Amino acid sequence: MDLEKLALKWALKNAVDHDGKALAGPVIAKILGEKPELKKSIREVKEAAEKAVEKVNKLEPEEQRRLLEEIAPDLLEAKKAEEEKKLPPLPGAEKGKVVTRLPPEPSGYMHIGHAMSGFLNYLYARMYDGKVWLRFEDTDPRKVKLEYYESFRRGYRWLGIEWDYEKNNSDDMELFYKYAEQLIKSGKAYVCTCSAEKMRRLRAAGEECEHRKRGVDENLHLWNEMLAGAFGEGEATLRLVGDMKSKNTTMRDPVLFRIINHPHPLTGSKYRVWPLYDFAVSIEDYLCGVTHVLRTSEFALRDELQNYIRSLLGMRNPIYIEYSRFEFKGTPVSKRKLRAVIESGLASSWDDPRFPTIEGIRRRGIVPEAIKEFTITQTGFSYAKREYDWSLLFAVNRKILDPRARRLFFVPNPVKLVVEDAPKVSVEAPYHPDRSELGSRRIEAGNSFYVPREDFEKAAEGRLIRLKYLMNVRILEKREGLVKAEFAGREVVKNVKIVQWVPADDFVDVEVLVPGPLYLDGEVNPESLRKVMGVGEPAVKTVKPGEVVQFERFGFCRRDSEKGYVFIKAHD
Repeated sequence: MDLEKLALKWALKNAVDHDGKALAGPVIAKILGEKPELKKSIREVKEAAEKAVEKVNKLEPEEQRRLLEEIAPDLLEAKKAEEEKKLPPLPGAEKGKVVTRLPPEPSGYMHIGHAMSGFLNYLYARMYDGKVWLRFEDTDPRKVKLEYYESFRRGYRWLGIEWDYEKNNSDDMELFYKYAEQLIKSGKAYVCTCSAEKMRRLRAAGEECEHRKRGVDENLHLWNEMLAGAFGEGEATLRLVGDMKSKNTTMRDPVLFRIINHPHPLTGSKYRVWPLYDFAVSIEDYLCGVTHVLRTSEFALRDELQNYIRSLLGMRNPIYIEYSRFEFKGTPVSKRKLRAVIESGLASSWDDPRFPTIEGIRRRGIVPEAIKEFTITQTGFSYAKREYDWSLLFAVNRKILDPRARRLFFVPNPVKLVVEDAPKVSVEAPYHPDRSELGSRRIEAGNSFYVPREDFEKAAEGRLIRLKYLMNVRILEKREGLVKAEFAGREVVKNVKIVQWVPADDFVDVEVLVPGPLYLDGEVNPESLRKVMGVGEPAVKTVKPGEVVQFERFGFCRRDSEKGYVFIKAHD
């Protein structure tokens, strides 16, 4: 296949995959991927790709598809039914006996990492006819808020993740105290009155503090004093007798309980001595009968400590399956970084469509099925740090949206087009080229239109252009904000640029938010959100709140407000 045909093939493929609009960059990449030897002729490849893209972008989508089928039918053939990719078997799992947990800390809004971890725990439990706990890790009253609890409940429900039981760690404070006392009586825990700085220094050096030598009776007395309010914040902690020489620093006499004088949103001021994560989760995983702990690898060093705590209390240990944290390029999930964006004024709320929060990605138009499929196909139980590219998730999302999203005309950055002698025409346009069940709409057109500025800025006077489904026009004159043209027939003419249009006397104002990377090279990107103003055809009025539509030759967008939309993805 010569270079011209090769370029045409990949330009058609790129256009068919991207709403009828091809770009030269991806076409060049495909050409070089198929014929690496052409790298030495990159200038010729670039020229061929640009010519092919220009030619292909003049065609109707239906014609693009027909030509691709003629030139390279293999690129259009439906793939043979592949075996659905499933999660790997769960080690030590028995049918009907698996128990997993969704253990969010309600200290911030739910984000996509929580969603993907949630799917793993939920899908594995259902794979083995097991049970799922929703258990809030809420033993730091300074961090937790009621709105965060609800963010997780709402997010899991939206994703379709169901749980069989629900509880809060803060429900079990009396039990935590009981187990703490048991450790003290067995000589495995002691009250420490070291300052935080001194404790850090001794732990780093692997040295014991003098309080480790206290007897059981003295420790019980001091523990009860802690509970009674005799100590202030930072004046006393309960620590585990661990191994101060351990290479795993979490085992160096970790703190189990500390004093926090701050009301809890659920228990108020009833408790002031609160367990730290390792103690609370050790107890709760046992109480809930959790058989498998699936979590990200930053917790790996804590496995030894949690197993040790349970061994001291005669409790069974679960099986751990750990994997790298779910992170996406340009979008940190860190609450601190996201809060900084809000405080800087760059974003106004946690549901900003640039944010990885569930509220944000829902506004962005990413559907639950896409997150589920992406989790199954991309997850591997590896410790290796990995950053996912949003384009991978968007590709899955697009595959799901494509057959069910209506196509509508939208003109970004419009200019007015007046066509001399244009007949008044009424056209019936399908909402989807391949889905007749989605119906159609009738558009009335006269001689005055809004058309995309970009399409006419480069078009020379005398050039023939086709208004999609409607008519051909020849450009007579171009002025700022106005193009004059003459009617040139209604028959379809090959190799003529096709443009979207909206009747100038019947349109809907549309604003589209286009999110970009929130961070670039580790710094906040002040250009991460732009707004595209335009007009839509009358049928845009029928779009429901939350509905995703495809603005032809622009992209998939989700209706966000009365006239506002959020752009779902950029063209690759």
